[in-house]
Amino acid sequence: MRVDVALVPAAGRGTRMRPATNAIPKALLTVVDRPSIQWVVEEAARAGVTEVVVVVDPDGGAIIERHFEESRFLPGLSGVKVRTVVQEEARGLGHAVLAGREAIGLRPFFVMLADDLIHPQEDLLGPLTRAADPDTSVVYVRRLPDEMMGAKGVVVPRSGPSDSVMEIGGAVEKPGAARAPSDYAIHGRYLFMPEVFDHLPGIAPGYGGEIQLTDAVDSLARAGRCRAYVADVELLDVGNPLGYLRANTVLGLADPAYREGYRSIVDDLLVE
Repeated sequence: MRVDVALVPAAGRGTRMRPATNAIPKALLTVVDRPSIQWVVEEAARAGVTEVVVVVDPDGGAIIERHFEESRFLPGLSGVKVRTVVQEEARGLGHAVLAGREAIGLRPFFVMLADDLIHPQEDLLGPLTRAADPDTSVVYVRRLPDEMMGAKGVVVPRSGPSDSVMEIGGAVEKPGAARAPSDYAIHGRYLFMPEVFDHLPGIAPGYGGEIQLTDAVDSLARAGRCRAYVADVELLDVGNPLGYLRANTVLGLADPAYREGYRSIVDDLLVE
């Protein structure tokens, strides 16, 4: 299967990152030497994606489009077209994905959360593609400890992992440890067949009064149309201050252009 389009929801207000996000969209906050959303687009490009649809709020489209227009000849971006679509109201992640329906059309597509960055040497989109088929969407899951079960959607396993692929019977948004059906939590990479757009309009507001993407995963799984790819690949959460600082450190130390100088700075600070 070939997947040539990705959807990146980036309409969040970034309240946890204020006052920085009062000045610029959260997706344009710099991580090491580029906006966080550029890390996501470069990841998509490495997987063969040629079109990225960014879902923005009514005020955020122009500045994101301008960044990618001015950066289109940079290594890692030259083969990718970036466009924006507007989510008129902030009604949840599922609603943000639905806003991309016309742009995506009838193609299979990745959903890549803009807050979640991957180490450049890791790959999740390739394994998701290999785990999918034309009738079955795939979500990336990772085992988490109980104390983190209130922060993620959690899947209902139907079987144990086989070759890193697990059949699932449902999913629950942020259940907490006491209600969690498993310790397999959904992280910010998905591969959906266009069928998801038939499920999303019928999703009622759920956790937090919002239309949750996890509830669409649940609907697909109950119909036997979604499975999970299981791995232990960390996604770096840049949507909160400490996670943002950690991502800068991890990715800065991973970049040959900055590694030695950055390591020296960190070592000096730790000695002090």
